[in-house]
Amino acid sequence: MGTMLLILGVAIYLVGGIWLLVKAFQESIWWGLGSLLIPLVGLIFAIMHWAQCKKPFLIALAGLVLIIAGSAMSPQPELAMPQ
Repeated sequence: MGTMLLILGVAIYLVGGIWLLVKAFQESIWWGLGSLLIPLVGLIFAIMHWAQCKKPFLIALAGLVLIIAGSAMSPQPELAMPQ
């Protein structure tokens, strides 16, 4: 179950992230390149252009929540008791 949530979360996160990147490139080439190459520029772009980025940002956020939930539910063999 955890692995399925993890895979679904990654897919949803990628859809939202790529959609945000497309929005940034539609605004200007500099926003797009900045979002692609510099880590926090995409978040700054989403905050500054909230009206047009709300839906893709929330989709990416939902994917992130599913990734965290799936990671928490996945089996972790390194935590098993040694024999």
